[in-house]
Amino acid sequence: MPDELQLALAREALRCAARTLAEHAEVLAVEMEAGTLLDRGGPEALRLFAYVVRATGLDGNAAVGHA
Repeated sequence: MPDELQLALAREALRCAARTLAEHAEVLAVEMEAGTLLDRGGPEALRLFAYVVRATGLDGNAAVGHA
C-alpha cells in the first residue's frame, strides 16, 4: 500500500477515534447531570475534554502539544 494511502487511512482513523472519544465524554456528562453516575464536578471537565479532543483530533493540521 502506498505511503500516502497509509497516511490518509491513519488520519481518518484518528479523526474517527477523536469523534468517538468526544461523543463518549458528552454521554458521560449527560449521565452525570441526570444523576445516573456520581457527579464530582465531572460534566464540565468532560465537556472540556470533548472540546480539546475535537479541536486537536479532528483538525489534521493540529500540532501535538498545542491544544
